[in-house]
Amino acid sequence: MKADALMCELSAKNVHASFNSYTVERWREHKLVQAIDQVAEEVPVAMIYNGISHVVMLATPEDLEQFGLGFSLTEGILHSASELYDLEVVQRSEGIELQMTIPQQRFAALKQQRRNLAGRTGCGLCGAESLQQVRRKVKAITSQQQFSTDAIHRALSQLPMIQTLQRLTGAVHAAAWVEIDGSIAHLTEDVGRHNALDKLIGTLATSDVNLSAGFALVTSRASYEMVQKTATMGISMLVAVSGPTGLAIGLAQEAGLTLVGFARNGGHVMYTHSQRLIDQ
Repeated sequence: MKADALMCELSAKNVHASFNSYTVERWREHKLVQAIDQVAEEVPVAMIYNGISHVVMLATPEDLEQFGLGFSLTEGILHSASELYDLEVVQRSEGIELQMTIPQQRFAALKQQRRNLAGRTGCGLCGAESLQQVRRKVKAITSQQQFSTDAIHRALSQLPMIQTLQRLTGAVHAAAWVEIDGSIAHLTEDVGRHNALDKLIGTLATSDVNLSAGFALVTSRASYEMVQKTATMGISMLVAVSGPTGLAIGLAQEAGLTLVGFARNGGHVMYTHSQRLIDQ
């Protein structure tokens, strides 16, 4: 794709603030040349509920409304999208605030958690005060929907062309919603793999999507929290291009989630509940 076409596509996705141009010195084959490099941006994003700041995350400044909703759902702060009464994105000199209004009952429960997370792009459990907070119970997934192995690899073949920010910067993860036939219906990107998945879940929560008729695909490893977020929403299969952790496998097995890793180069590894995958 030509550069001007790519820029138009990025503008259409409203990601103009997600990257900036930097002058760099590029060394190759013993030659040093000046060049312009497109670099992904990350900014502090504060999740604020009913006027009280709960957590600050480092995130790519796009799809922030979806990020706020998805984070609220996967963290168990909200039980449904309808409980997010209002969300306002407020630009500050230090970063961005997502000012959300939620029911008083949910806000009271949030205050009881007493969590104080220092936002990171690579650690979703940092700051949890107890082991009980880490091992949050998730509802068992009972969906009997099956998916073909071809659907996984059809979706993987589409990823390089639609990861616009990744193609431009080479520095972000993606999370995609894949339909039964392997077509990608939604894709979100972020410097943090957890953030990308939260953005996707926020997108799905406000779309007319049957969560039992598709699966999530992520361009990262399948960590415990990635499995937890997926299972919390009742999504029956998570496919990752890299490997899972042992803790993630244990949670997927317990939750009834089909966990697939190392999905690349025409192959994949099934770790849990492989009955949902059929070879065709």
